[in-house]
Amino acid sequence: MVSSTVPPKAFIQQQNLAEQVADYLTQAIVKQHFLPGERLSEVQLSRDLGVSRAPVREAARLLESRGLLISKPRRGFFVRALNAVELEDVFDFRLCLERHAIHRLVGRYTPDAQRALKQQVEVLCEAAAGNDGTRRIEEDLQFHRLMLHYAGNERLLRAFDDLSHELRLCITLITKTHEAPDTIATSHFKLLDALDSGSPAACREAIDYHIGVARKFVVKGVGEAGEHADEDVLSR
Repeated sequence: MVSSTVPPKAFIQQQNLAEQVADYLTQAIVKQHFLPGERLSEVQLSRDLGVSRAPVREAARLLESRGLLISKPRRGFFVRALNAVELEDVFDFRLCLERHAIHRLVGRYTPDAQRALKQQVEVLCEAAAGNDGTRRIEEDLQFHRLMLHYAGNERLLRAFDDLSHELRLCITLITKTHEAPDTIATSHFKLLDALDSGSPAACREAIDYHIGVARKFVVKGVGEAGEHADEDVLSR
């Protein structure tokens, strides 16, 4: 028997709308228009975006699954505030992924991969020279995504894509705590040099240093922010 079921067009449109709202909220969180710990108002967002509350709620659930929001019973959704322990976990997992990826990549470092990664670093440096912090974050993530792509393991790439949502928050913190944000871009040249050397040991050392510096600045910055917050509370 042939099914005569009509494809759920309205549902598909609703899902697409929820994705658009999720993209908007992601950018707003990365730009810190919504601060860590801040409650999101479904009513206000639906008014501001000109949509019903349903796609806003669906988008919030999606961002909760991506680690950008948390929900509290009877209180709604809040922007996730990563603490030092959570940040350490994110960077630890990232290091596992990228260590293995660069080890695979150095053994299959084709001219196409070399050209694509070098071009992406140049794009990243251009973005770092501008004032668009969101673009800088996206170009940074794109470089590392390309590394995993050319490493030739789709499961590694999917794991990185899942982690990248939380990494956006982390890279935002790097930008705010790094002494010279433009060095975030130029530091990627050291990864290219390691890959050009053809040495797995040099590549491991380069990725350990690259991610280790980022982790140091983020965790230190979050720790100092927490100390200042405690001092403010005690002084009241």
